[in-house]
Amino acid sequence: MNPSPSHVDTPELRKGRGAFFTPPEMSAFVVDWAVRKGSDSVLEPSCGEASFLIPAGERLHSLQRKSRAKKPIDVGGLHGVDVHRASAKEASRLLSEAGYSSDIRVHDFFDLAPTQLFDVVIGNPPYVRYQNFEGEAREKALGAALSQGVRLNQLASSWAAFTVHAARFLKPGGRLGLVLPAELLTVKYAQPVRRFLLDHFASIRLVMFEKLVFPGVLEEVVLLLAEGEGGTDKIEVYKADGLECLQKLEERRWSAFAPEFGDKWTPALLTAKSFNAYQRLVGAQSFCRLRDWGNTYLGSVTGNNGYFAVTEESVRELRLPESALLKISPPGSRHLRGLSFSSRAWKRSLESGAAGYLFYPPNARIGAAVKRYIQLGEAQDVHQAYKCRVRNPWWRVPLVPVADILFTYMNHDRPRLVSNGAKVHHLNSIYGISLKPELRKLGAPLLPIAALNSASLLGAEIVGRSYGGGLLKLEPREADLMPVPTPELLAQAAADLRALRKPVEQRLAENDLRSAVELVDQVLLRDHLQLKEGQIRSIRKAREVLFSRRTTRAKGKHGTR
Repeated sequence: MNPSPSHVDTPELRKGRGAFFTPPEMSAFVVDWAVRKGSDSVLEPSCGEASFLIPAGERLHSLQRKSRAKKPIDVGGLHGVDVHRASAKEASRLLSEAGYSSDIRVHDFFDLAPTQLFDVVIGNPPYVRYQNFEGEAREKALGAALSQGVRLNQLASSWAAFTVHAARFLKPGGRLGLVLPAELLTVKYAQPVRRFLLDHFASIRLVMFEKLVFPGVLEEVVLLLAEGEGGTDKIEVYKADGLECLQKLEERRWSAFAPEFGDKWTPALLTAKSFNAYQRLVGAQSFCRLRDWGNTYLGSVTGNNGYFAVTEESVRELRLPESALLKISPPGSRHLRGLSFSSRAWKRSLESGAAGYLFYPPNARIGAAVKRYIQLGEAQDVHQAYKCRVRNPWWRVPLVPVADILFTYMNHDRPRLVSNGAKVHHLNSIYGISLKPELRKLGAPLLPIAALNSASLLGAEIVGRSYGGGLLKLEPREADLMPVPTPELLAQAAADLRALRKPVEQRLAENDLRSAVELVDQVLLRDHLQLKEGQIRSIRKAREVLFSRRTTRAKGKHGTR
C-alpha cells in the first residue's frame, strides 16, 4: 500500500529527523546477537519501518521452534516507538503481514518513561547534528540523559541522549544493540556517554568497519553490543572489512583494551598489533608524558589581537616607544614550522609584515604617542570587549611567563614543539611550555626534535580531537598526556639528536614530514631503544590510519541512520 500524498516521505524529510535506514545485514546481525530466547521481549525505539523488529520476529519464531514448546508459537514480544506516524503505521503493517503481532506506538521516545522493561533494546538511533537539533526536542533529550546522571553539552547530536535513554528500558542484565556513529569513540561531547556505558554494563563490544557501510553516507559507524550490569574496565573490538563479514565473526579476532586518555576510545580504531606495540613502547621507562617535562599553558589573552598585536610598520607610523612594546610570537602559528623560533626568525617575520610586538605600555609616565594609541582604541570601542572591560587599566594585557618551548595546539598534520630561541612572549593562539629548571638546558633544544618520533605523533592523535576541516586540537590537559621521550632517553641520545638538527630542519622546510620522522625514528626508536623495523612500521602505520581518518572525514559530513 502506497502512502497517501500527505504522508509521502522524502530523503530530505528523513534526513531532517535523522532517519537513515539500516542495511538488512546489519540489523540481522544485531538481532541475532541480542535475541537469545524465544521468550525475549524486544523494543526498537525510533523503529522506522521495523528494520530491526522484523528480523527480531523471525529470530523469536526460530528460537521457539527449536525449543519445541508444547504451546502454540506466539511472537508477541515486539514493541516499537517512532515519532513519524506514517513510518509507525507502515511498521505495523509489515509486521502484521509477516505474521507477527506487535505494539507500535507513535510517540517521541524522550517523552516515554520506562514503565515497561525489556530483555532487548535494539535499533539505529536518529542522528541529528547539534546545528539542527534544537528547541524543545533538544531540551527533552538533554533532560532524559541528565535523569541518568549524564550531563551532555550543547554540541551533542541526538544519538548521544538516545543511547542513554534507551538503556533505561532494559531489564537487569539486558542487552543493548545499537548502530552508532563512530564519533562515539572520540568526540568530546560523547565522553559522558562513554563513561555511562562503562559504568552501566558488564560487557561492551564494538564492531568496526574498514569500509563505509551506509550507501551514499560518508560517516563511519560502529555497532555497540552492551550487556549485563555492574560496569567494566575493558572494551572488546572486532574489525570487520564490510557487511559481508558479519555472517561469521571469528572469536579469536576480538581484541581488548582498557580505556584511558581522558576516556577516549580511539584505540578501537587501530589494529590490536599496532596498539599493543604503541602501548608497550609508551608504557616503558623510556617514555613519559609531556607534563613530566614541565607546565603547559595558554598564551596571553589580549581581548583584541588586531589592536594589541602591532606590526613594525605601525610602530613607526604611530611612533610608539620601545618601552611600550614587548616582543611576541606573531598571532597564529604559520610561522612556527621548524624546530626553533630564533631571533633571526622573529626579525624575518617582522619584515614580512607580521605583528611581532605587543602593545604593553607601563602604568606610569605614559607619553603622548601612547596616549594617542589608547585614545584610538577607545574610539574603536576596544575597551568595551569583555576581556578589556574587566581589567584595570583596560589596555594592560596580563602576561604569562616567557615559554621555553612554543606549542601549536591546532594543526593539520601534527602539534609542533618549537624552541623559543627568541625568548618572545606568546598569545593564546598557541601554548607555551615552561620546562622544569633542571630539565631546561636539555629539553629546550632537544625535546622539539625528539617529539617528532612516530610514537609521540600517534599519541597526539590518540589524546587529541578532530575539529572542523580535519584539524587536530589538543586541549592543555590533553597536551599534558602526549607521550614523549624521557629526559634519560634524551640525555643518552643527545649527541645523535643534535647531529640530526640540520637534516630534519631541511626536510621540515621542504614540507617532508615523513622523511623527518623517519630520521628521528631511526635514532630514537631503532638505535637507542632497539625496536625492530616491524614494530616501528606498525606504530607509524597506526598514526597514518588516524591521520587519514581525521582528514578524510573532514571532506564530507552526512548522517548515519
